[in-house]
Amino acid sequence: MLFNSYIFILFFLPFCILGYFVLNHFEKYTLAQIFLVGMSLWFYGYFNPGYLLILTASVLLNYVFYLLIRRNSGNKYAKILMISGVLLNIGILLYFKYMDFFIDNINGIFKTDIPFLYIVLPLGISFFTFQQISFIVDAYRGEIPEYRFWEYAGFVTYFPQLVAGPIVTHDELVPQFMDKGKKKFDSENMAQGIYMFTLGLAKKILLADMFGKLVSYGYATVDGLNSVTAIITMLAYTFQIYFDFSGYSDMAIGIGKMMNIDLPQNFKSPYKALTITEFWDRWHMTLTRFFTKYVYIPLGGNRKGAVRTYVNVFIVYLISGFWHGASWNFVFWGVMHGLFVIFTRRFKRFFDRISSVLNWLITFLFVNVTWVFFRAETFTQAVALLKKVFTGGVVGFDLQFIELLRSVEIVEVLSLTPMETIYPPFVLTAFFVIAFLVSLGSKNAYEKMQRFRPTFLRMVTTLFLLFWSIFSFAGISTFLYFNF
Repeated sequence: MLFNSYIFILFFLPFCILGYFVLNHFEKYTLAQIFLVGMSLWFYGYFNPGYLLILTASVLLNYVFYLLIRRNSGNKYAKILMISGVLLNIGILLYFKYMDFFIDNINGIFKTDIPFLYIVLPLGISFFTFQQISFIVDAYRGEIPEYRFWEYAGFVTYFPQLVAGPIVTHDELVPQFMDKGKKKFDSENMAQGIYMFTLGLAKKILLADMFGKLVSYGYATVDGLNSVTAIITMLAYTFQIYFDFSGYSDMAIGIGKMMNIDLPQNFKSPYKALTITEFWDRWHMTLTRFFTKYVYIPLGGNRKGAVRTYVNVFIVYLISGFWHGASWNFVFWGVMHGLFVIFTRRFKRFFDRISSVLNWLITFLFVNVTWVFFRAETFTQAVALLKKVFTGGVVGFDLQFIELLRSVEIVEVLSLTPMETIYPPFVLTAFFVIAFLVSLGSKNAYEKMQRFRPTFLRMVTTLFLLFWSIFSFAGISTFLYFNF
């Protein structure tokens, strides 16, 4: 089920919140937790009920490992169980997400003809797998108290963060489910949550989806692009993925807030970053946290000299690239980020001496260029688009591109005058200016929510954006991170 759908906003979310608080009001706390797990499973299996078999099996298996690890705490079997649990989770992820990728490469290298399995990737498998790996490792370390099954199931399946993060840890979520003080309806939290959800929905519908139409056109017609339209295509994806992922993160946190559940911040204005390391401290923050705690530090972190530190950094970004998708494009993207992080750390004194504006520009341009490999369907397509940026010729907008600008309904959304309708590049410029102002010149939504105070003007603005976004729904527009 999508956050940006009529059934979710008009039925699922109100029914879920109402049922959860009514059951808690009558002190049916366990039943309320079971109800929440059931609603989360409905949310997850809405488009493909077959996904539920994978998710429920994963939850049951990992809870069994947790119980066995607790029972054998302190003896030699606990470590064996922890390693087995981690390997099982990784194996399941590799099978569903990467098996056809492996087959394709084996066929290419050894000239074999192994048939593809055409496995349908279960939504969110990368997210709930990593979440459960963290749980198994923390259980082995003795960092987890005794949790009942429904508390654990709620931790894994809680629908706002189930399919695209944030990747939460047990101590961030389970104690909130157990806290009776959070089981009462709170009007201030509800107002904050609606505000946060609305900001995220507006980012997704009014900005990300509009840029997405330009991106789809550009990548489908790379050979026909010139330098201007190639740059527009590249920048459009930069802002599409920003507002798409930022919008999802805001909506997830907003839904949690409506239910008195605080989810961790996952997105902190990453395009404001002055260095690539800072970018990763701001982009998908909980994924960075996971890799730091469960990969980088166990490898030795920065405790074993500069060379070992650089190797550890490279391994983390290599895994990060591979985690994002079963394609050499993603691996290359991860490698490029890892090498650039190493480069900036090695020459930190140089980057410290240059101006913050130049540091920002270097970082932003690097992120833009590497996003091309992240978005392109093939490595060849990515290289072709970048070639167009530098060699496509500055000849302005072709007629087909202008017709595209008219067709994406940007004009209708902005309610522009007939004169502006005749000149679509003006509309495009306005959208890019808005994107730059929102991503670079304003506080992020999480900061706004922290300082939230209910006022009449804010209520009117929130309702306006909410209804504008709902009335702008058109077809199915999934979130980009659903693919990862």
